[in-house]
Amino acid sequence: EDFFGGPAFLTVSGQLEAEAYACAVRDVYTFGPTFRAENSNTTRHLAEFWMLEPELAFAGLDDVISCSQAYVKYCLSAVLERNPEDVAFFSQFVAEGRGDLLRHLLATQWHRVTYTEAVQKLQEAVSAGEAKFEFEVVWGSDLQTEHERYLTEKVFGGSPVFVTDYPKGIKSFYMRLNEDEETVAAVDLLVPGIGELIGGSAREERLGHLERAMAAKGAGLAEDLWWYRELRQYGTVPHAGFGLGFERLVQMVTGLENIRDVTAFPRYPGHAEF
Repeated sequence: EDFFGGPAFLTVSGQLEAEAYACAVRDVYTFGPTFRAENSNTTRHLAEFWMLEPELAFAGLDDVISCSQAYVKYCLSAVLERNPEDVAFFSQFVAEGRGDLLRHLLATQWHRVTYTEAVQKLQEAVSAGEAKFEFEVVWGSDLQTEHERYLTEKVFGGSPVFVTDYPKGIKSFYMRLNEDEETVAAVDLLVPGIGELIGGSAREERLGHLERAMAAKGAGLAEDLWWYRELRQYGTVPHAGFGLGFERLVQMVTGLENIRDVTAFPRYPGHAEF
């Protein structure tokens, strides 16, 4: 017999539940372990990681961008102010000039481009012979790490960049459909040395749009998430949020190249010994 009276799974996010709280008590956040069953054996992926997920009521995509930028800058400022000895240690023994990079990220302009503009810039770099990628840059495909890092490190000169308005086919059902009906109000924050640090969106608060998006993702989704649908059916507010991978934030601050080195008990495909 199922312990919970039916199938139960590890969570990939606390976002959907946070939306319920945000619609009741306004701005909230969750911080806890999340799990991904992606067979990604890279220096920036874990099967279990910790994620900070704010959810903002009466908010849209611009609010997500403002909040996430303010939060990351606050963290960088706090580290430089409270832990100068640690920053000096990492600058000397792990990543040369790490303190200078953190100060640069605080002082430099944070850029914003649409997904379509980002793809155009990458394709232009390939055509000009300035870049060569393992994965082809095609509109409608997700950006790979090599594409993300080229954008933030080369195109925008080592500055963070927000990429917005992704094709709806590569994003989740809960993201708000834009007026063009081809893209959604989503955003990823790309930072030097890592690529994606934050992913967020405006949530689809319109019941009809949400139902169509759920149906497009597969039969049974609306039934399984009946309570999420009812958040719209019985009244809701525009809301938005984002998720920040905590281990990637630690990577950015310390300069450690492998994400498995910034958590005490790393769990990744083929390894869950601890």
